[in-house]
Amino acid sequence: MVCLVIKSGGAAALPEWKALFARLMPSLAVRDWNDPAVDPAHVDYALVWKPEPGRLAKMVNLKAILSAAVGVDHITCDPNWPKTVPLIRMGGELPAQQMEDYVLWAVFSILRDAPLWRTGQQEKVWTRQTGAARTSADMKVGVMGLGSLGAPVATRLVRAGFQVSGWARHARTLEGVTCYAGTKGLNRFLQGCDTLVCLLPETPETKGIVTYDVLAQLRKPAGLINVGRGPLVVEADLLRALNDKTLHTAVLDVFEQEPLPAFSPLWAHPRVLITPHIAAEASRASRAEYVAQVIRALEQGQDVPLRYDPARGY
Repeated sequence: MVCLVIKSGGAAALPEWKALFARLMPSLAVRDWNDPAVDPAHVDYALVWKPEPGRLAKMVNLKAILSAAVGVDHITCDPNWPKTVPLIRMGGELPAQQMEDYVLWAVFSILRDAPLWRTGQQEKVWTRQTGAARTSADMKVGVMGLGSLGAPVATRLVRAGFQVSGWARHARTLEGVTCYAGTKGLNRFLQGCDTLVCLLPETPETKGIVTYDVLAQLRKPAGLINVGRGPLVVEADLLRALNDKTLHTAVLDVFEQEPLPAFSPLWAHPRVLITPHIAAEASRASRAEYVAQVIRALEQGQDVPLRYDPARGY
């Protein structure tokens, strides 16, 4: 019998995981990560969130590691994770739909200057914008990262009536989206948009990619939405850009340190909207369905999408 161990949601979540997989894949043996009766050598698959360093390496017959989240840095931070074992990022329709909805909300919040209204409500002041509000057709949105989440986000923004461009390391083609690629295309991409949506994975090349100079290239009034990874943005540069009005508004869902410390000046900044890393948070049912699909495919010798490439870092 194929064995799946799970470290996601704690022991209290195991009954739900078992019930889900009993319906989706009855032949699968589902075990708790900390079950002392489980022989690591008999584990075929591991669905994990922040596994303790060294634990995966003991599962010497692993066929694949499945991340319980879209990102995999919580696994690859372990220097001893078994790099020859396929590492699969979380996928499925639900995370992409959630990310589309979140970014659409964030873009409209910048478009209509929601931080101004929030401050007015807090201070009990009838605060109104000066001048006519922009419409979606007036805003040029740039999506940085056109992968499994960035591409559907860009397409959704096009459908909502925004002018949309996209940037990726390698050339991409998306209907209705002006695409740029590589180092040579980055400046043209930045100078053509006023709201930057950051959806890049965290790699050695992307860490700290959003600097003051990057934000200064955006058209005014400039906005930033970070739903990729916290370390992509240099926080000191972000605050500098907000304080000197190089950047008008920021909507932030991810941070270098999470939860965001109480002492962070971002909490109280009047031009910042903060959410607690919830842009795309798939249900257990959605994740179980995706994991079952992946395991079936791998058991049949088929290739699967969203496989982590150590050479690329995502």
